[in-house]
This record gives sequence, C-alpha cells and structure tokens, in this order.
Amino acid sequence: MDDADAGRDTGGRPPTFTAWLRNRTDAQLAALFALRPDLVTPVPADIAALASRATARPAVLRVLDRLDRFGLQVLEGLVALGDERLGGAAGVERGRLAAALGAGTDRLDEAVSGLLAGALVWEDGPRLRPVSILGDILRTPAGLGQPLRAVLAERPADALDRVAGALGLGTGRSAGGGPAESIAAALGDAAGVDKALDLAGPEARPVLDRLMWGPPQGTVQGASDRGGALSAAASPIDRLLSLGLLVPTAADTVVLPREIALHLRGGALFQQVEADPPRLTGAQPSAGTVVRTAAGQAFTAMRSVAELLERWAEEPPGVLRSGGLGARDLRRTARELDTDETTAALFVETARAAGLLAADDEVGGEWLPTPEFDLWREAPGERRWLRLVEAWLRSPRVASLCGTKDSRGRSRPVLGEGLDRRSAPEVRLDVLGVLAGAPEDLAPDEESVAARLAWLRPRRQGPAYAELVSAALNEAALLGLTGRGAPAPHTRALVEELDAEDVPLAERDTTSAGERLAAELPEPLETVLVQGDLTAVAPGPLVPQLARELALAADVESTGGATVYRFTESSIRRALDAGRGADDLIALLERHSSTELPQPLRYLVNDVARRHGRLRIGTASCYLRCDEPTVLDELSGDRRAADLQLFRLAPTVVASRSTRPVLMGRLEELGYHPVAESADGTVQLTGTAARRAAPASAASASRDLDEPTAPNAQLRLAAVRAVRAGDEAATTARRPVDAPDGAPPRSPTNATLTALSEAATQGRRVWIGYLDPEGRASSRIVEPARVEGGFLTAYDATRAAVHRFAVHRITGIADLDAS
Repeated sequence: MDDADAGRDTGGRPPTFTAWLRNRTDAQLAALFALRPDLVTPVPADIAALASRATARPAVLRVLDRLDRFGLQVLEGLVALGDERLGGAAGVERGRLAAALGAGTDRLDEAVSGLLAGALVWEDGPRLRPVSILGDILRTPAGLGQPLRAVLAERPADALDRVAGALGLGTGRSAGGGPAESIAAALGDAAGVDKALDLAGPEARPVLDRLMWGPPQGTVQGASDRGGALSAAASPIDRLLSLGLLVPTAADTVVLPREIALHLRGGALFQQVEADPPRLTGAQPSAGTVVRTAAGQAFTAMRSVAELLERWAEEPPGVLRSGGLGARDLRRTARELDTDETTAALFVETARAAGLLAADDEVGGEWLPTPEFDLWREAPGERRWLRLVEAWLRSPRVASLCGTKDSRGRSRPVLGEGLDRRSAPEVRLDVLGVLAGAPEDLAPDEESVAARLAWLRPRRQGPAYAELVSAALNEAALLGLTGRGAPAPHTRALVEELDAEDVPLAERDTTSAGERLAAELPEPLETVLVQGDLTAVAPGPLVPQLARELALAADVESTGGATVYRFTESSIRRALDAGRGADDLIALLERHSSTELPQPLRYLVNDVARRHGRLRIGTASCYLRCDEPTVLDELSGDRRAADLQLFRLAPTVVASRSTRPVLMGRLEELGYHPVAESADGTVQLTGTAARRAAPASAASASRDLDEPTAPNAQLRLAAVRAVRAGDEAATTARRPVDAPDGAPPRSPTNATLTALSEAATQGRRVWIGYLDPEGRASSRIVEPARVEGGFLTAYDATRAAVHRFAVHRITGIADLDAS
C-alpha cells in the first residue's frame, strides 16, 4: 500500500499513512512541523502532499540521523518484525515488540511516542507500522536478512523443488501456492525450523551461528550451483543450502533468511538493547574554579576579537585571490594577539559569523570591520559574548580545519573555502547538550562525551564526526563555555534558552545566561596605574571610551590578567595626528590615573607636541612652511635630505620637487614630524575616519549549507491551517456557493492586507472583490490560507477550488456577516 494514498476514509479499504496523518490533531501536526521543518519548506498543498514529502527518502534520512541508539533499535525492530512478507499482517503489536526487545515498558513507550511524533511510524489499529521507505533504507534491520518469501522468489523453479523435496513438502503444482510459499510456511514455524536443523546436523550449526547476529550475508564459492538433493550433500553448507536454511542470492553469496535467524536468536532482536546512554566520566574540579576559568576565557575571547578588529581597521589584511586570509596575515594576527594560529583562526571566523567582519570586495579587497562592530563594542560584556557564541553555534564553518589539506593537497585558508561542514552546528549543539546534562561537579572527558554521542547519534559516527566533536570541545573552551572541561553555569542556562524564543539571545531584554555571566565578568575600570617607566597598567577591562583613547596614545606591551600599555614618541604622535592636543592627553591621563602623573610622561608628551607640526607641507609640488627660519636652515643643510631636492623660496618657505606623500614620509623618517596643510593654510590632520566594510550576512558564503530552521509557533499553526484548507478543497465534494448580492466590496490596500492576514489567522471566510487579468470584476467568497509574496492562497467557495489571487487585483474585502 502506497504511503501517500489520499483517501479520506478507509471505506472498507486497507488503512493508509495519509489517512492516519489526516486524523492527527492540529497540535500533533504542529509538533511534527517543529520536529521536521523541512516538511513545511514550502508549505504542502494538502495532506496527501504532506504524506508524500514526509515519506520521501531524503526527508526520512534526515530524521533518522537524529535518532538515538534505542530509538533506532526500536525502529529496526518494527521494520524487521512488521514485514508482511513474513506471512502475517503488516505491522507489530506493542507487546510482541517489547518481548523481542526485552526493554522496559516506560522506555519503549517513550521511544514509540517519539517515532509517532516524527511520522516515521503510524498506527494501524493495535499495530505499529513503519513508513514503507524504511524497508529500502534499513536493508538489514537488527542485522537480519530478507524474509524467506523475498529471497526464494529469486530462485529458479527446479532449485525450489529440490528444497521442498528435502523438507518433505509438495513440489511443482502439487504444492499449495507453489513451492516458495510452502517452503516459507514450513520454515516460518518453529517446529519446521527445528526439523530442518536436525536434518542439517550439528556440524552445520557453527555456520549459522556466524551469520545469526549479522551481517546475514556470507561468501560461498559456487553457491548458486550448490544445494542439490539432501542425500547428495557433501558438506554442512551443502545441507544448509539443500534445506533452505541458507539461500543463494548471487554466484558466491548466501543469506540467512530472517525467520531462521530470529528462531536461532530465540526471538530476540539484539544481543544487547541499549535503552540508556552510557555514563559520563571525568575529573571533578571545584565549582569556583570552573566559573572563574570560563568567565576569564569569555573575557579573553571578547577582548581578542575587539583588539583584532581594531588592528584590522587600521591595517586591514588583503583578501586572497582564491578568497580567505593569507597564512602570513594569520601568523601576524596570532602574534599580535599573543596566541596560537588555531585560536586566532577561531576568533577571526567567529567575528565574521557574528557579522562584525567582512570583505569590502570579494576579489582584491581587504578584510575590515563592519558598522555592526561599532555597536557591538559599546554593548555590555555579556551581550557581546552571547552574540559571538550564538554565531559560533549557528555557523557551519569549522575554524579548527584551518591549515589542513583538501583532497587536492591544498591548504585550507581561514575565511576561505573548504572549512564548511553542514553538520557542524548540530554537532556543537549536541556536544553542549551532553555537557549541560552532566552532573554539576563533573568535567566529562572527551572519550566519555564521544561515547555518549555515539549512543545519541549512532548513524553519524565516523572519523569526520569524531573530528567535529573534538573541534567543538576545544572551541567551546576557547570561547568560555567550559572551564577545566566542565560546563559553566552560564553555559547550562544558554542551552536551556537557545530554543525558548525565536529572538537571538543577544537581542533579548534579559537572559539567564547573560545575567550569570555578567555576575562573573570583571567590572570595567575607569582608572589605570601610570608608572614612571612610561607604562600604564590596567588591572582589568577598561570602559570602552578609555580603552580606545589609551590604545590611541600608547602601544599594548602585554596582555593577560592585566594589560600593560607603553607610551612612546610614535604612539604620542599617533594621538596628535588624530587631533588630540598635548593638554588634552595630559588631562585625560590625569583624570584616569590612580596615581599622580609621572614627570617623565609629561615631558614626553610636551616634547613630542612641541616638535609636532612645526613643519607644514602644502601642494606646490610641494612646499614646506615653518614659522621658525632656523628649522628650515637646519633642514636645508641636512645631507640626509638631499634626495628631496629642496630649494628656498622665502625665509619661512622651502619647496620640493617630491610629491607631498613622499615628502611627508621621508621627513617622518628623519624625525621632523611635519603635518599637512590645505590650500587655505589650515592644518590637515592625518587621522582618518574609521574604515568599515559593507554589512554582510552572518554566513552568506555558506547559505547553501543551511538546514531549514524550525518555524515559530504562529507559523506552525498557520501551516496547519493551510494544509487543512488545501486538503478540504482536494477531498470534499465541491459545491459552489453564490456570491452575495450587490457590488464587489472596495477597501484601501493596507486595510485589505490586514483583513486578509487576520482571516487567514482566524480561519474565517470573507467576501472579496477581484479583477481578473482581462479587467473583469467579480465577487468571491474565499477562505484565506496564507498571504505571502504578493499572493493570497485561499479556497474559493464560489468556484469550489483552491486559487492563488494576486493581492494587487483584490479591490476590497468585507466580512460575510456585514454583507
């Protein structure tokens, strides 16, 4: 029976999966759409279309990959025992399934409920039936081969007659239903199998034992030509073939039929039923250590991303011709952040996934912060962390793969191609779910986490999956989700809140995860310790404004528990070039220094400021102007400046044949610190506005890898109503109704759209006026299902059919009660 049969009721016919789906409640269908969002992308036209989509091979494989080991064992048991080729009705009763599994009723009921909710299994009276495509996907359920009727159907008639004769059954036409049916009936009975085993002899039992628990296929030379008369059998295998206990399926291949294997197993489906996941093991760090370590690493991650983007705003690295970031730029970034290249790659990829970093041009461009970075760095610490972590969780890119070789032997660059893994987001969520489910005093080791995930996702195991699990654990530690291997309290709260709402965590008013992290993050400071050796020590994070001003006037010398800034001539000159005056710098440092400002620092600021801008460069091709002729005398006599070809125009003006940028750079090298001036003589400061790339989607380069996201509750209910309406139109008797008397209604466009949306939400029928493409006006009574993309999909009661109406052709709308 086809799963997608669209019959409304059985009417004496065998029940169908479609009919079962149709009888599900709206709440159950909405729950199905939450579990399998691909079923409503786009919304199916009716229940028959939904059934067809739900039983399509890709859709079923997608949900199979999310089953845990016990759920998969239950499903395999249903497929193995519920095959109608075993001679009974299709499906399995719960009692028989429980006996074959030997599992507790509570766990079995829970697993079956999950399979029913996901529409992998449906109910046919007291029997449970898997959707038919599972028979093709799970070819050897529970390690069992095909039923006897299936494998015997491929054998020639003379071979079947020999087997029937060996079992003492009728052959040829004398066998009721044919020899294949009589053989299957005889060996489908326990007494018949025992009789055949006695005939095969004890020497044949070890052969069957090797195939009993699977795989059910074995290799036998010349299998298809063996298995003659039982009296002529020369070996135990020949006797097994003669009696039908083994059946050839190819020239050198035999299979142990399903009925025989089940009998040998004593009716059990599995040697070991794993109803519960394996225990987690590991170290037991103190709760305080875990919290402090995780919070400190979360702060480090935020500070590193901010420092990275600040540096790249000033000196952006270029985009490789093939895309991505060059290995030399990554090494420089890691050195500047005082970390390793793998960690630097993670911060770079996370910044891009969060929309804080983008390329200003795909070819020949540069990697620059986006305008979002300016908003992000002003946000509270917990919101900045939530944005980074949520972006990491949703991104299909795996930074840990940076530097590995692809199939062509080329290195995979950070921000480039080759780092995308479709399953990475789900693996990260699974890893965090396992960690969050661990006891609070336990730091699970990687081996026990891998074992738990092997039970949780048995169909996804393999080297690639193990690599993703290891990467997720390492990256979670670097982002501050774990401390000493244990999940922090803010991580446990994060896992609980991820799917609680449809709004990103960083955009919610309050989150438990954010509140818990905020309590552990150090408070931003407004003071630094300025020392006599021209350094300033920040013992913790600084308020954003102070951090930016200090980074402008000083160079970061070291980071860690405290940040050390060093004031130099070049750093002071950088601040002066950006428009800060000497008095401004001294006042800033006095205001934020916890000690009296050291005299050497005052001297340094004033000395650099005194020399800064005495020379001014304009455009002649170009000229220098100075109010102190002695400075120009000194420059004209400086042999190091001979290449500038300077000549005196006036006591305070010197011209040069070099261009202004060349002259500016050369004089900087010689220590004269000039500034540029405009045509009207005003100073032009070299500090430029911050460069930013155009905002980019969080994962625009990997959009094709995205899995459908679960629709929110409102969209799920709307999808249910649309499917119900389409099903009603497809299956009910179509009886057109007359349109109301009078002219078609007229309404403003905005009012029409609002009323249509409300009618679709509430499931009401309304009266609309509609202009067809030829301009003819008509009245329609419709039941809106959905309004999207400029079209209304609705059941048209006046035409007894489902139609799509162009919204711009709807002249108005009115309630039927008001008509």
